[in-house]
Amino acid sequence: MVTRMCCEVCGNEIEVASAQCPYCDAAVEVSSGVHGPQQKTVNLERGMPLVGEALTRLGREIEQAGLEHCRVLTLIHGYGSSGRGGAIRQEVRAQLQYLKHRGAINDLVAGEEFSTRSNFSRRLLHRFPFLRSHRDLNRSNPGITLVIL
Repeated sequence: MVTRMCCEVCGNEIEVASAQCPYCDAAVEVSSGVHGPQQKTVNLERGMPLVGEALTRLGREIEQAGLEHCRVLTLIHGYGSSGRGGAIRQEVRAQLQYLKHRGAINDLVAGEEFSTRSNFSRRLLHRFPFLRSHRDLNRSNPGITLVIL
């Protein structure tokens, strides 16, 4: 019987005897199992909030996802009715870039770039195979952003 554990870096199940994770190539640092959801979706548009309210919720949701050991957070921020991208979308993505710069999140992928044609997304799918079943893969959806925690 092969004992499997969870890689601390990418959250994928790996064999305990492995010295390196086959998904993310990290040296094996394992825990006794997955502590929470690997992927979570949050609708920042729910309730039609103002930009400030959406940003406050963004901060709370990222913190909560981290506490749950969630690996990928899908944010639904909408595209906006102007046809140029809404204020919530623009501010959420600016805040995420800032959080990435600070090291509070690992990375982010704009929905319109979440495609098997993208080298970055292909590496992401290799690291997080559960994203292959993501409903927005290859849909070029500018109303979402994936956050890698």
